[in-house]
Amino acid sequence: MHVLSGSTFEEQIGYARAVVDGDWVHVSGTTGFDYASMTISDDVVEQAEQCLRNIGDALAEAGSGFADVVRVRYLLPDREDFEPCWPTLRRCFGEVRPAATMMVCGLADPRMRIEIEVDARRRAATG
Repeated sequence: MHVLSGSTFEEQIGYARAVVDGDWVHVSGTTGFDYASMTISDDVVEQAEQCLRNIGDALAEAGSGFADVVRVRYLLPDREDFEPCWPTLRRCFGEVRPAATMMVCGLADPRMRIEIEVDARRRAATG
């Protein structure tokens, strides 16, 4: 099963926001774009919040949620932007405590200041 968000990037590049593979949900790297308007904030914390809204929507459509996340990857062009996002990230993952990695790397668009990717189990599969 493929989950599509309506992002123009999915169509232009050829990928899905998330893919359900049996018990697993793999959510693509997700940026802070509001896919309804295809706009993005300049603020990294606001981008992180939008990333998480986008990811939450994809997980829900796939029959999963943040409580089911087992792996998260944070991608940022500037390492100094990571710490300001910690309180926002903790709200979603603080109790879950998934395995996590933060990498400093270039992103596809210079407006993007954070990208988040997650893997989760489906609720139906985990009981």
